[in-house]
Amino acid sequence: MHNKRIDGPFRRFKWLVMLVTLGIYYVTPWLRWDRGPFAPDQAVLIDLEHRRFYMFDIEIWPHEFYFVAGWLIMAGIGLFLVTSAVGRAWCGYACPQTVWTDLFQHVDRFIDGDRNARMRLDKAPWTASKIARRGIKWTIYLAISMATGGAWILYFADAPTLFREFFTGEAAFVAYATVGILTFTTFWLGGFMREQVCIYMCPWPRIQAAMLDENSLIVTYKDWRGEPRGSVKKAEKAPDKFGDCVDCNMCVAVCPTGIDIREGQQIGCITCGLCIDACDKVMKDVGRPRGLIDYATLNQCEAEAAGAPAQPAWKALLRVRTFLYLGVWSAIGAALLFALGTRTHTELTVSPDRNPPFMLMKDGAVRNAYTLRLRNMQARPRDMEVALVGLPEGALMWTDAVNMDAAAPQQVISVPANETRIIRAYVTIPAGTYADSFTFRLTSLAEDGEVDLAPANFAHPKDQ
Repeated sequence: MHNKRIDGPFRRFKWLVMLVTLGIYYVTPWLRWDRGPFAPDQAVLIDLEHRRFYMFDIEIWPHEFYFVAGWLIMAGIGLFLVTSAVGRAWCGYACPQTVWTDLFQHVDRFIDGDRNARMRLDKAPWTASKIARRGIKWTIYLAISMATGGAWILYFADAPTLFREFFTGEAAFVAYATVGILTFTTFWLGGFMREQVCIYMCPWPRIQAAMLDENSLIVTYKDWRGEPRGSVKKAEKAPDKFGDCVDCNMCVAVCPTGIDIREGQQIGCITCGLCIDACDKVMKDVGRPRGLIDYATLNQCEAEAAGAPAQPAWKALLRVRTFLYLGVWSAIGAALLFALGTRTHTELTVSPDRNPPFMLMKDGAVRNAYTLRLRNMQARPRDMEVALVGLPEGALMWTDAVNMDAAAPQQVISVPANETRIIRAYVTIPAGTYADSFTFRLTSLAEDGEVDLAPANFAHPKDQ
């Protein structure tokens, strides 16, 4: 598809979105963030080796994957919200396929010229000049595609280290394979498939079509004002017989998917607004009012066609459906923020021995054994105290880190930074006493003083 270059507010907004999104994608892996000597200093990192996700001050552990699930749910509801409010604006401005296709089309214009020049070049025989242009253009395609694949893998390892290892042949095979796959898909989908992905391959247009209604803000052609179409010369001779549309086909020429918006809503419309820029420019040139193609709802168009005054487009956002999506999205976001703000960086889990469940000592005391997992989710080593709560007086505990002579109601354990330490704990209650449950209390001895409680059962001969 060879679409024509156009300038206007929506084209400039697309430029802004493209620069911001590409900048975020390519630059983010190189940002540094100091977390101390025991944690990586990459601002955003998916550490598969240690099963961590770092995003600035946020560190997500495997057992906290519900945060990632919550963010994905928010992203999905956010798409519903955007679709309800402004139609397929996601597709028109921020979808990766749109952003990279737009980037490749600017390469086309830089090398081959604008729409008519590219169409002539396509039909021209394969001369040395055409081969050179194609070679240069595809080389730039390839460079962009390789940079795209290369940036992706930098999110999964220390960026400067992996960048150096990649070009010295020291990187893992999976790094080269991933870059190869993403280079091919970016080159093919962004350089050649382009609008075919939006129209035929992507399922999202079908989903969005089912979500749009008469109050959704979409790109519309005001046929009551534009029809019947006629050239400027025809309209000058018989102004009462023709509408404002001069049938210049500029709206079709600039459309990234090649549709004619004058034929009504179509699955190929990605709501990018470039046809609005083109039509407004033509209307200005011929001295007619702008807005023949505009963002509006179907209900607004019908009201205007009946003679009602035009309503501001933002009023279409003020409806129950939009507020419902916004409320659900905000509630999930608030819940995630609350969970992030109240979570601790200390966790204790307890697993009792099952075979045997207890041991009866010579003096009548009863001993149970447990496996404790002490998790330190801070980027520094910490000493933690494990104490017994709810057992009879005289209950003692020792671990595999100390001998039995050091048994006490509490033990201090050192846990390395960002690690889980597994220890064996043995708990004994005196003869003549009984307990069926109690609690392990884990307390950080650092200045944060975080506490976590883990309930546990105590097996006793009386329970048999």
